[in-house]
Amino acid sequence: MTTPGNAEHGLRLIPFHGLRYVPERVGSLAAVTSPPYDVVVRPDGVDYLESADPHNIVRLILPQAETPAARNEQAARTLRDWLTEGVLSDDPQPALYVYEQRRPGLLQRGIIGALALSPAEAGVVLPHEDVMPDVVTDRAGLMRATSANLEPLLLTYRGDGPGTGAAAVVEDTAAREPLLSTVTEDGFRHSLWAVTDPGQVAVITADLAHRQALIADGHHRWATYLRLQEEHGPATPWDFGLVLLVDTARYPLQVRAIHRMLRRLPLSEALAKVEGSFRVRPVQGPLPLALEALADASERGNAFLLGGDGSFHLVTDPDPALIERTVRRDRPEAWRRLDATVLHASLLDALWQIPDAPDHITYIHDAAATVAMAERHGGTAVLLHPVREEVVRDLARQGVTMPRKSTSFGPKPATGLVLRSLD
Repeated sequence: MTTPGNAEHGLRLIPFHGLRYVPERVGSLAAVTSPPYDVVVRPDGVDYLESADPHNIVRLILPQAETPAARNEQAARTLRDWLTEGVLSDDPQPALYVYEQRRPGLLQRGIIGALALSPAEAGVVLPHEDVMPDVVTDRAGLMRATSANLEPLLLTYRGDGPGTGAAAVVEDTAAREPLLSTVTEDGFRHSLWAVTDPGQVAVITADLAHRQALIADGHHRWATYLRLQEEHGPATPWDFGLVLLVDTARYPLQVRAIHRMLRRLPLSEALAKVEGSFRVRPVQGPLPLALEALADASERGNAFLLGGDGSFHLVTDPDPALIERTVRRDRPEAWRRLDATVLHASLLDALWQIPDAPDHITYIHDAAATVAMAERHGGTAVLLHPVREEVVRDLARQGVTMPRKSTSFGPKPATGLVLRSLD
């Protein structure tokens, strides 16, 4: 996206000394990587990753201890130990990094670097979702304790074409032998190259200086970057944050939904409370078949798929009077019609009266995992259909944020391939 005229500047991406695993000190690079912290389903996912390798990055991004302070201190101590033991090491030259994710039928490339931070009103980096303050506080404590950016955010921009500017450097670099290459369990091959040539760095920098970016994944970490920048004052390494920038003119992202698991609301009670305000009807399983029914219903308006006791139910056609009463009117109509808007305002707040707190609502990216967790806890799985990317961009350009956890852009960068120390 080209930067609007009222922005003071465009994207400012600078090289940094990447902090990377030393291959000889770990079982394999694949075994020490992890999905982003909010994609790991606790506690099963954490336990699985910790058992994959004693140095798996999950021990830094999701440390396990009784209190937040103890968790943060544990992560800081672990990071110090790994640096002392030579498990992690700084690259000798500052670099921008070309990062590739590849599997059959999908190829994505982008640039990892340290991006100058800017508030949303500057119009340079556009958020599209609200954030939960307690999550920002949690991530801020972890970053403060470790003094590191442990995983890159996913940002998108729109370049001019494959033969010029940053896109040309990305493609030329990807034709070389990579610094590292590994295949993770999901079938993705991850490859990383360092761009250290001053001329190539200058080409990337000049191209991005005219661009505007959309936060695709990492709103809470971006809000954390801004909070810590304010704490540390100007002209420090905290003025920058670790990001992956993907040119979606070249590599369009996939957009998926993020689902909700309501721990304390049994499915029977959830269904009883929406009767009369929504249309409710049972749909056939198994889950893939029920999700097809959700996709069909979403073409005609707001639709949600509820599960949790082995059955599935479509909840559609909200009462217009309920929408008018519960959904705020000071937003564009496209925002008022979003499934996530109706879910939070009309269902969670008005009909179910469930607070948006971690002990009530768990946000999960995988539909099957959401249903399985609901069945295990006797709760309700609320499955959503993804919103279209153009809707996200249009609202972001208007300065309108969507309800938190409305979208999941991907593929997301693997955590653990390159970190950024702030010391």
